[in-house]
Amino acid sequence: QVQLVESGGGLVQAGGSLRLSCAASGRTLVNYGLGWFRQAPGKEREFVGGVNWSGVAYYPNSVMGRFTISRDDAKNTVHLQMNSLKPEDTAVYYCAVRSLYYSKLPNEYNDWGQGTQVTVSS
Repeated sequence: QVQLVESGGGLVQAGGSLRLSCAASGRTLVNYGLGWFRQAPGKEREFVGGVNWSGVAYYPNSVMGRFTISRDDAKNTVHLQMNSLKPEDTAVYYCAVRSLYYSKLPNEYNDWGQGTQVTVSS
């Protein structure tokens, strides 16, 4: 089992940037894929990007060109750089891991962090 802790959330104005981190303990992330998700009040959990064990990343159209995922396997941490933030990006952001490859589906992950709040003001 992998323990995950997200950090880096906060309040930012529209157009601003935040860098979220997902720090893992218990196991090395080297052989894991990781997904970033977000959930706004009253909405379903939404996939915002994933990275495979090899470092290949994928982003949905909603964040393409604005969000970037990077792995730091030496620190057992994955980052989500978020630029050009919009009010609709406001949500609790979660990271989750699964073996080798990310998935766009939340129910395909077993290990989740507790989430970090991101609020974007207009």
